[in-house]
Amino acid sequence: MAIPAATAQRQILPDFQADPTARVFAGRVYVYPSHDLPGSTYWDMVDWHVFSSDDLVTWKDHGVIFGLRDITWAKRYAWAPDCIERSGRYYFYFPADEQIGVAVGDSPTGPFKDALGRPLIGRGEAGIFAIDPCVFIDDDGQAYLYFGGGSRLGVVKLKPDMITRDGGITILPMPQYHEGIWVHKRAGLYYFSYPSSRGDRIANLLEYSIARSPLGPFEHKGVILDNRSRNVHGSIVEVRGEWYLFYHIQGPSPYERRVCLAPLHYNPDGTIQPLTEHPVFAPGPE
Repeated sequence: MAIPAATAQRQILPDFQADPTARVFAGRVYVYPSHDLPGSTYWDMVDWHVFSSDDLVTWKDHGVIFGLRDITWAKRYAWAPDCIERSGRYYFYFPADEQIGVAVGDSPTGPFKDALGRPLIGRGEAGIFAIDPCVFIDDDGQAYLYFGGGSRLGVVKLKPDMITRDGGITILPMPQYHEGIWVHKRAGLYYFSYPSSRGDRIANLLEYSIARSPLGPFEHKGVILDNRSRNVHGSIVEVRGEWYLFYHIQGPSPYERRVCLAPLHYNPDGTIQPLTEHPVFAPGPE
């Protein structure tokens, strides 16, 4: 599935959406972003929307699917989420107040309900800043929950119920890691993409490493994108045989961001071809 060239590297969602997690469920693409607040001067998000499309051009806003009002154990910082399907149920992983919870629903658009009534990952466990969850289910059925920020990345295995930890947290030595981990698998290789600790505008470089197992060891490969914004955060998914990067750029301020989409291509050796075009919407001053 190829999208029209005119839509490549352009904003696809309304303003004030960021940190896009893209998933494909039953052939339809769903994007789970965080939700910036207009006029905010910090990351004071309070809820999450989901958007969906069957052509990557026209997007439907399904509205707020979950928020801080739906949990009892945190009241701030509704940051970058993830969602995954298993056995006909949908599991929405979300950070709140530097902890990570999980909500469950019967549809990719919810309604979702807090599955535990408490965090799945507590504040500061294993010395990790508990933000930016990413869930990956390998071909053997084992599920992994990756998370972390501040240059420290952790992973814990999940049991088949997707709400119970299976063992302890492992610290992964990811080169140049800053936050916003995303994991995908292609042709037997595991790709770990993330905003790096380098760059001149605070985490504006989306870099990646490759491994031959979900736990490493990792080989750093380089930069996928420089979004020329205060930060970058994205996800990589295959849609009908084509690969795409969903990411955000800065809007009028670092706290008013916009989600964009770009086709992604791989070299014969499995490395990712960097995106050399600058985003269409130029970010504002820091």
